Amino acid sequence: MDQATLRAHLALVLAMVIWGSSFIALKFAVTEIPPMIVVFLRMAVGSVSFLVVWPWLRHGFVYQKGDWKYLVGMALFEPCLYFLFEAQALQYTSAGQAGMVTSILPIMVAATAFIFLGERNSLRQWTGFFIAVTGVVWMTVTSEVSDQAPNALLGNFLEFMAMSMAVGYTLLVKHLTKRYSAFLLTALQSFVGALFFLPLSLASEWPAHLSMPVIGAIVYLGLVVTIGGYGLYNYSMHHVTASTAAGYTNLIPVVSLMFSVLLLGERLVLMQWLAVVLVFAGVFLSHDRKPIIPKDVPPGITG
Repeated sequence: MDQATLRAHLALVLAMVIWGSSFIALKFAVTEIPPMIVVFLRMAVGSVSFLVVWPWLRHGFVYQKGDWKYLVGMALFEPCLYFLFEAQALQYTSAGQAGMVTSILPIMVAATAFIFLGERNSLRQWTGFFIAVTGVVWMTVTSEVSDQAPNALLGNFLEFMAMSMAVGYTLLVKHLTKRYSAFLLTALQSFVGALFFLPLSLASEWPAHLSMPVIGAIVYLGLVVTIGGYGLYNYSMHHVTASTAAGYTNLIPVVSLMFSVLLLGERLVLMQWLAVVLVFAGVFLSHDRKPIIPKDVPPGITG
């Protein structure tokens, strides 16, 4: 494995840690204020941050004719539709169960990438995907019932819809990172997301004041998660296949559970710890050993 590929894998691990922690922050914030307000403020914080560094960020940006449909499609899938579903999902299901649903993303991306990108996954990778999914399901099934999930069926379905949007996002980013920098794409997501969620937030009932913990959660989501998580994930897409990058999302429910133990005082039983080991084993098996993406990989979306 060359240095660039190693850095890409490390970036993916760090991105998953950040995204795993985001479930805790988002769940905490939406318990106090409407979800559309939370997402708008999150996107607004990210947008302001990118505006500060825009004079340096825009250097090297050369728009290529016809890319508007890929750029608009990427931003529509994520953050717009993705967070529209996920923010609502966390009102009805727990952060742990929402994290569990993310485990189906690798299977969805692998199947779609096979069709649109021509990516070939070995039996070893498919085995790793299914082992990781099994571990995530096992980890969730053996957990204790929480009153944080008043309607888990609805919440988990909404999270599934969010994952469907993530599939489209992953494939489009796979194409766009060949032309534009990861941070430029992340900035575009923040700007479009802020505009998209502004009218939705204005239609919600704003609280009289925001507590400092909620403000802290929103700033964390806007700065660390939006800029850091997406930036690291988009960077990695230069050096690994779309299905390999998506395979790392199996770490998200594990990280979410770890943060729940550390920050919320939740406890794991022995079976859950065994399931965590199974998830890591599955992610390891699903790694693609090819150092870089072949140059002749076709665009993720055509037409």
